[in-house]
Order: sequence, then structure tokens, then C-alpha cells
Amino acid sequence: MDKIDINLHDILRSRIKGWKGRMIPGFMITGLEKLVHQDELNAALDATYPSTGSEFCERIYDFFNVTLEVEGLENIPDHGRFIFASNHPLGGLDGMGLIKVLGAKYGDENIQFLVNDMLMNVIPLRTVFLPINKYGSQAREAAVAIRDAYASDKQILIFPAGMVSRIQPDGSIGDLVWHKSFIDRAIEFHRDIIPIHFEGLNRMSFYRTAKARTKMGIKVNMEQALLPAELCAARGKKFRVRFGKPISWQSLEKSGEPHALLASKLRRLVHSGLTDYSGIAPMPASSDTTSNSEQK
Repeated sequence: MDKIDINLHDILRSRIKGWKGRMIPGFMITGLEKLVHQDELNAALDATYPSTGSEFCERIYDFFNVTLEVEGLENIPDHGRFIFASNHPLGGLDGMGLIKVLGAKYGDENIQFLVNDMLMNVIPLRTVFLPINKYGSQAREAAVAIRDAYASDKQILIFPAGMVSRIQPDGSIGDLVWHKSFIDRAIEFHRDIIPIHFEGLNRMSFYRTAKARTKMGIKVNMEQALLPAELCAARGKKFRVRFGKPISWQSLEKSGEPHALLASKLRRLVHSGLTDYSGIAPMPASSDTTSNSEQK
């Protein structure tokens, strides 16, 4: 893997062709470089090179002096095929934390994280990432790759909300609606679901920017540009991740409830800190958790 260096000046000039690219004011580029903490991110990439996958995530945590407390490891079976479904509070360190834990548990070659295709630009994590929102001629190939991943013996990681948490109508911070596709795939491919609660928050400036953008009717998620700064601002912080008890695909199928409702219940369970299992039946601790792979 070639060494990576973020250079917004070159990126902008290559994306905006001709005289328009040449006319971008230098002060604007400098401002963007500061906004995304380009120098600090490049220092992190230098410090972690040439690591990939879970090792890269481990080194990023070390570089930023971030601590991750892990609870519920006893709920993660050694064998079986699972969908690990988590809330998405941070936009960087949450995903890397999950890769760090599950890569150590199963090996990088046995995990697949379904992500926005833009994240494929994070080259050290391409070994575990699988893009899910391709367009045009690539859409069909992406759909096939996703189905192949679910049909494989690899563990699937997913943020069902698809976006970082936002301010809710009641003023709390939480995920947007969880899409039901992971419920569909759990039942179709006989995969039990392991719910995950990742405890952490970005700075309020991120949420206020997102709220203001929504009120103004702007559809482009401009606040995404603030996520690199949130990563850097997390230096020295401590986060906690909790793995819940597996929920069998059979129980989801037998419930007969609409999959959108089941996704909503899983979201509520995760946001309760994995304490409110009402309407969702976890597998007993003594249950044979390898059954989902045997029934494939």
C-alpha cells in the first residue's frame, strides 16, 4: 500500500477542472485545510502507516490517545454468522472501534463493514469495507457484492441509520430512522443480530450545524465536513461500547411484524443502552449460538 497524504489543494484543483479550479482563492483552500485538520490527519496517517484494518484502527486510537471500554464480550459467540448492528454517534471512532474489537475477535479477513462508498477513500480500511450506495453501472455490481457478503461466512457490521446521530425532536441526540434492510437480510440469510450500543457524542457545534442546514432546506450534508475535526477533538477521550445478546432471526421471522417496526424496536433497544428488550426476545445464554450457520 502506497503512503497516503491528504492534500486538499491538489484534490480541489483536480476535481474542479480548467480556469474555475485555478481561480479558487488560496485563503479558501487554507481555510478548508484548517477546517478538516489536514496537518493533524496527515500526522496520524504517517504514524499508522502501513497498517490496515483492525491494526490501523488500533493505531489511530493510540495516536489520539483514545480509550475504548468494551462490555458484553461474553455475548459475542466464537462461531456463527451474525449481523452486528450499532448506533452511529461519532462518524469515525465508533466504526473504527467496532473494527478494532471484531477484527481482534474474528480476524480482518472474516469481517465486512457495509459503508457509504465515499469511505472507500480511507485506503487503510478498504480491506474490511464494502460500499453499499453505488450508482449507475456500478449499482448492480455493488448489489451482487452485498448479497455475496451476506451469504458468506463473514461477520457483517452495519450502521442501520446510515448517518451519524442528529438532534431529535425532543432535544436528545440519537440516530435517525433505522432502515429495515438489515432485518430483511437477517431473515433471508439466517443471520442472528447482535445489537451494539456505542456511547459517545460529538461536539454540539456538529449537531447545531446539521439542524441549521435542515431548517434551511439544504439537502447536502455539509456537516459531514466537520467530522474530521470531531475525530481530532476526541483526543484523550474515553468511549464505551456494549454488545448485547444475540437476537435470533427465527424470532424476528415468527413475530410476523413489519420489518420496519422490528428495525424501530432494535433502534429503541440500542438507544436504551441495551436494557429495554420489550418486544424483542434475546437468545438465552445457554442457547446454541452456532445454529444460524448450521441452518444456512
